[in-house]
Formats: sequence, C-alpha cells, structure tokens
Amino acid sequence: MSRYVATRAIRGANAIVAEADVLLQKALKEKGADQAVAFPNTAYFLPVALGMMGHEVSTLGELEPVMTYAKSMLHPIPDSKVWTPYLGETLDSGMATLLAAETIEAIRFVYGEQPEPYPGFQLAGGTSFTSPDNGGEPSLDGHLNGPIDDIQLRSWGIQLVDGRMPGFAAIIGAARSNEAAVSIVRELQQRSILTFLSGNVNGRSIIDQLQEEGVEMGYDTYIVPFGRDTLSAIYALGFATRSALTFGGLKGGQWRDILLYNKNRVFAFALALGEVDDLKYAAAAGAISYGFPVIADTIIPEILPTGVTRYEHVISMPWNEIEGETESEKAKQLVQKCIEVRGVKIQITEVPVPVPYGSAFEGEVVRRADMRAEFGGKGSRAYEYLFMADMDDVEDGKIEVIGPEFDTLDEGGFMDLGILVKVAGRKMESDFEPVLERQIHYFVNGASGIQHIGQRDIAWIRISKAAAEKGFTLKHFGDILHARFHGDFGTIVDKVEVKIITEPKLYAEWLEKAREAYNERNERMGAMTDESVEDFYSCTLCQSFAPDHVCIVSPERLGLCGAYNWLDCKASFQINPTGPNQPIKKGECLDDDKGYFTGVNEYAVQASHGSVSDVAMYSVMENPMTACGCFECIMMVIPEANGFMIVSREDTSMTPAGMTFSTLAGVAGGGLQTPGVMGHGKFFVLSKKFIRADGGLKRVVWLSSIMKEQMAEQLKEAAIREGDPDLIDKIADERDCTDVEGLVKHLQEKNHPALSLPPLM
Repeated sequence: MSRYVATRAIRGANAIVAEADVLLQKALKEKGADQAVAFPNTAYFLPVALGMMGHEVSTLGELEPVMTYAKSMLHPIPDSKVWTPYLGETLDSGMATLLAAETIEAIRFVYGEQPEPYPGFQLAGGTSFTSPDNGGEPSLDGHLNGPIDDIQLRSWGIQLVDGRMPGFAAIIGAARSNEAAVSIVRELQQRSILTFLSGNVNGRSIIDQLQEEGVEMGYDTYIVPFGRDTLSAIYALGFATRSALTFGGLKGGQWRDILLYNKNRVFAFALALGEVDDLKYAAAAGAISYGFPVIADTIIPEILPTGVTRYEHVISMPWNEIEGETESEKAKQLVQKCIEVRGVKIQITEVPVPVPYGSAFEGEVVRRADMRAEFGGKGSRAYEYLFMADMDDVEDGKIEVIGPEFDTLDEGGFMDLGILVKVAGRKMESDFEPVLERQIHYFVNGASGIQHIGQRDIAWIRISKAAAEKGFTLKHFGDILHARFHGDFGTIVDKVEVKIITEPKLYAEWLEKAREAYNERNERMGAMTDESVEDFYSCTLCQSFAPDHVCIVSPERLGLCGAYNWLDCKASFQINPTGPNQPIKKGECLDDDKGYFTGVNEYAVQASHGSVSDVAMYSVMENPMTACGCFECIMMVIPEANGFMIVSREDTSMTPAGMTFSTLAGVAGGGLQTPGVMGHGKFFVLSKKFIRADGGLKRVVWLSSIMKEQMAEQLKEAAIREGDPDLIDKIADERDCTDVEGLVKHLQEKNHPALSLPPLM
C-alpha cells in the first residue's frame, strides 16, 4: 500500500487523538468526572465506543478509558527509510480517529451547544476540527447537526432491507462547483441511496452548496447534513455501528462481528470531494475498517488490493479526468464508480418524466408558496382507483388526460382529479387490486417536486412550480404508473392503461364506481380470517439484517413493520416465487387460543436456523414472534398493572417500563424471542386475534397518545367489539403517567378491566 496514505492517516490520527485528550482534560476540570454525557435519543450510548469496546459511556469520567484505548492504537509516523506495506497500522489509526471524534462530539453536548436543525427533522451535535497548530486550544464552534436518533434508524429499516434504500454514501468535503454538488446528490437520490453530508474544503461545505441551490435536505429526501467539518462524519460510522446492533442482534464489544456485519450487509462508501487533508485520510481509514471503500474526486494514491473491503479500498477518480462534457455527466460516472467499488445492488426503472425520479424524493414536501397546482386537500377532491379487466379490454401504454390540464389554473390553484388505472394479466387476481392501488402513493411520490398524501378518495397531490417549469404535466402521472407497474409488478401485470380525469361529469361518475369498489373490498378483506385460509406467509426480507428473524403473516396479523399484510405477501409470492414471501401450510392447529400450528412451528425452526422452535401467533407471554428492528410498536408486560403497555416508534417519552422506545427495542429486536416483550405492527392492535391468549385489547393499560389519535375511530370500534365502549379512555398514555405508580393509580381511578382479569404472572 502507499506510504503516503499511511503517513497522512497516522499523522492525522495522532493529531486528533491529542486534541480530544486536551479537550477531555479541560472538560473534566471544568465540569467534573460525574458530568452526564449522552447522544440524544439513542439507547446505544456513544455507538462506536460501545460497538468496538463494549464500553457504555454515560459520564465524562467514562470517556477516559475510551481515550486510553484510542492512544493504544496510535503508531509512530512511518520513517521514510523504513517501510512495511502493512495496512494494519493505518486501520488502527482510523479506529483511534473515530473514537477521538466521538469523544469530541460527546463533549460538545456537555457544553450545551445546540445546533440549528434543518426543517423536517431533529438532529444535534457536530464540531469543527482545529489543529494543535492553532494555539493548542480545541474548538467548540462550527457544528450543524448530529446523530440520527434510533427512531429514524428503525423507520428506515424496512427500506434498508427491501432494497428501496440499497445503501448509504458519506460525502466529505465540497464539490468543484455548486452544479457539480447538486448533480452528485441527484444521482445518488435517483438511485435511492441515503446520503450523509459533512466536511469542508477551505471553509466551504457541500452543505452550503446545496443550500445555495435550494436543494431540500432532511430525512424525507435521503439527504442528511451532519456538519461542516470532517469530525461530523463520525455520525455516519455511528449509524453503521447501530445498524449492526439494531438489526443484527449483536452486542457491544463484538467488534469483529460488527465490522464484518457492515462489510457484508451494510452497503456504504465514503466519497471525498476536494482536497484531502490529514484528518480526512485518518477518517477514511476508519471507514475502511468497516469495509467501506473510499472514492476521491482528486488525485490521491490508490489502494487497490482487496481484503478489508469487498473490492478496492481507495480509488482516485479526478474530476477533470472523468469523461463527460457537463457536470451532470461527470457526476453520473463518479457515482457509478462508487456503486461498482462497493458492490451496491441498484434497481432502477426508467421513468420518462422531465424531473429527477427515485425513492429518495418520496418524502419531499411541496409548500404552498412553492406550489403550482393542488388536487385534493381543502379546496378539491382527488381519488385513485385501480381495477383489473380482461386482456382484450386493456390497451397497454394508453394514457389519456380527459379534461383541462392544470396550466388552465391560476398559480397555486386547485382542481378535482381522478386517476384510473386499468390493468390486465394472466396471473392477476382481484385480491391484488388494493395491493397495487396502494403503490400509486409511492410511485407518484418518486417524482421530484410532486407531493402525494393519502389514498383512495382522500388523496392529496401537489405539483411544485419547479416541476411545472421543467415540463411536468398530468400525463406524466400516467407515464410514471405505466413504467413502475411494469417494472415492479411485471410478473402479474401484463398491460397497464391510465386515465387522468379532470372533466367534472366523468370525474363524478367514476368517483361513485370507485367508492362502490372500496366498500366491496372492505367487506371482502373484513371477512377474511386466519381460519378461512390454508396458508400463512413468511416474510424474510429482514434476514438481510437480522439473520435469525422470521416474520409470519396471516390475514389477522400483519407484518411487524406494518408494511406487509397477507394480501401483500400473496402478491409478492406471485411476483417472485423464490422471494422473501413464501406460503406456509398452517398444518394442524395445536392450540387455537394461543395460535400454535404445526406448519408454522416447522417453518420457524428452519427459517430461524434452529434458534426458534415454537411460535404462538396470538400470545406475547409464551413464545412470541421474533422481531428484527423495523417494528412499528413494542408491547411489554407491566406486572404491577396486570397488563401491557404499547409504545409507538414515534413516541420518545419515558414509559412505565422505565425505558424509552429506543432502549426497549434492544430487548425486542435482533431476532430474539423474549416472553413478555414483542415488536408488532400498530394495526395488529385492532385484530380479533390480538394477544387473544393473554386477554386481548382489555389487557392494554398504556398506549402512546400518537396511536390513540391516529387510530381513534378504529380503536373505538374495537373497544365496542370487546364489550367495553369506554375502554380507550381507560387506557393511560404518556400525558397521564410515565411510571408504574402513576399508571396503577390511573387504572384504579378509571376502573380498567385489566385489574380484574386473571394474573399474567
């Protein structure tokens, strides 16, 4: 390997470890060893220190062993006359750099400096690197944002495992121009790659470049700005560490397993833009330790042999040598090289629209000030209806706009809109209609500048001025749907025809037909029970991250992520017969109350590699289903209340279990089977089979208020079905109490039925 790379990395590591040590001693003197230290909203303390050392840092004093360990990994700067081509010393320096960076970031929080987050998400942290040459006084300014919380990590889980988010890029530095910066990020977005931003070149960051060009940054757009300094890149490596701990079921201190997990399962790479200084070399060495290659757009020495990473370790691809006349063409080549070097698996369906397209745009918000036209919402109504027809009745690729286009509206105006999708296919079934119809939301949202909310006859769509200026029209909705249904559901869909209706009379006529179909589907799905089918379905999507976990989906129990129900799995199997959703013959029912089936147990043994032998479909107290980390909710027994609390992933409050969602998730996830604790989808609470063996809905004594509000009508109906119309009012939430004593008092005052049920334990 290059002596130059090792020298720069080792020199950078020695400098940053020295700075971190000075800063720690300063903080200990001013704040004391017992001063609390924590990254916000995570159960993993300082994740790199926890993962690599098994060390839980909660006070300033507990940072001293981290620094001692970091110092032990330092090496003298190589002698130019004596050289051994050994990567180990460089990797040691990289890990020392990560531990030092995390220490500095943790101390920032001690000094109480809070960042200014971008709209739409809440982050914290960051720091700027100041070399010892700068008077020797460590700097605490220049930070922007910081660690992603556990809630967001888990909400991305299903996208990570089903391939919608194939990997992540850690960009450090600044591009050659604003145009180049936007082009690089757009190329990553169109491939649905999560992008973390940090660093600067001569004080200018890619974050500044994107901000100046009006690029929307945030969780929803897959562009997360950590900070305008190199040390902020530590949050990307912390994210990678927590991925292994969250989804892989690994524990702190299993450093080798964590690094191998990331090499084999987390498809990430570092992209260094602009000049690479000593600290960037050192940070890059840390990334390589995780199996993440480094690609630079400048001339730097390459490390081509493979081993620690899957393919090459360091690649130089100078911007001015990349083929292509425009910045966009060069960006495409650079991103493609990154994908090749990391081995990221990308699935792209070409969609013929005049705006960027990809899953990364699904969460874009079109604000009223930026809106060209609106369909649905307060001033109008929009609906979407997908139905199957005979092969001869569908003209594939036919897209009609019936009625006026939105260019007839004043800027910011609204109009009624109907989207009709007629499909045909030899393997198409009427049961698949609602499954495919739900995809319209994701497909339409993939276009940059388009906002889609809701479904059926409560859809709400906005088109931005920017999208309209680029030539986006109503017809492009049809182009999107035709391309995506063929690309994603080509196994069951042979033909797709789309009508976009704004003509009032035809709009009203089809709205009535659509509503009749919605009601018919509700009745058909409502009549479907676990007893009415011979097969349940497996979902092993998450085994890419949690190898021993298996989700079993039945008509009355959806997947724990909330994204897959029985019909979704059935359609998935039709699309991909060898995929993650396989039919499971129920076999003999061994216990109807608890939900034991011979076929389910046999499948669980095989799919979990022998780690699980029995699964009770309707119990949390006995052999509950395992979970990966993508669950929407966590249920846990509260013995003193003789019932269960349910905390939603969005709820960051303390719970009566004495733990937040993030901490509880470590008990419920990782493919573990823990009686009394279970991850599940939120709509499972409404099922007649919901923990039937343990008392059902009447056993719920505490429920996050966000679920009460989101599911108010459905919960009320379920309570009436259970024979206690006032049950939901008797269930506490975080506004009533967050401890056991307060919970028991609340239940007694409300006369909650759980208090009179047989003891759970």
